[in-house]
Amino acid sequence: MWQYRELIWNLTVVDLKNRYQNTSLGFFWSLLSPLLLALVLYVIFRHLFGREENFAINLLVGIMCWRFFANGTSSSLHAIVGKASLVTRVYIPRQILVLSNVLANIISSLLEFIVLLPILFVLLGYLPVTVLLFPLIHLIYLWFIYGAGLLLSSLYVYFRDINQIWQVVTQVLFFCSPIVYPLSIIPVYIMPYYLLNPVTLFMGMYRDVMVAGDLPSLYSIGVVIGFAIAVYLVGSFTFSKLQRRFAEEL
Repeated sequence: MWQYRELIWNLTVVDLKNRYQNTSLGFFWSLLSPLLLALVLYVIFRHLFGREENFAINLLVGIMCWRFFANGTSSSLHAIVGKASLVTRVYIPRQILVLSNVLANIISSLLEFIVLLPILFVLLGYLPVTVLLFPLIHLIYLWFIYGAGLLLSSLYVYFRDINQIWQVVTQVLFFCSPIVYPLSIIPVYIMPYYLLNPVTLFMGMYRDVMVAGDLPSLYSIGVVIGFAIAVYLVGSFTFSKLQRRFAEEL
């Protein structure tokens, strides 16, 4: 990958430019979208969960976390099919098409979180020292999403129904993640199954370091790293097996 770093960067920049091409606000839409979504959800759910501590801040952090997952995986789905000419005419490691796509999403996500910091400072009155652990959690999250992107993009070349299936899956995961409601409302007997959703674990870690000022437990860190490794290995193995006939299928 290192010898293709310039190509990866150029593809990342092109991807970022194409997303907001011909829009009047351009990249600012990536900042306005989560804020507007958070505002709508706050107005709708404040009467149900507004008494929860730091409800508005946790809602913002949850949406930022969710957007990185949803946008990263959904756009990675088209990473190979959307750049068919590079697959059929030029020899490059096909993984870099997925990687550049995920990197474009992490750049957008990082800028969203940077904008979030002054909002946190205003609402909390301070920034927890633990916010310095944010880059570490984000890198693990990137690794997890990259693995999922490898899996989805390779399957999509052969099975175009994956697009519709993944849209349904992401909608289900949205409501199965503690974005607009607290974990405290989840029944104890369901919790072990509920925590099988890795997005829930990442979301809890983001809120720990950015809002509560708590250090994530070693168990939580170990579990999310385990999820990232498992998803990456499955995605990488599937991608390497299926990429042999990418050019034929495209």
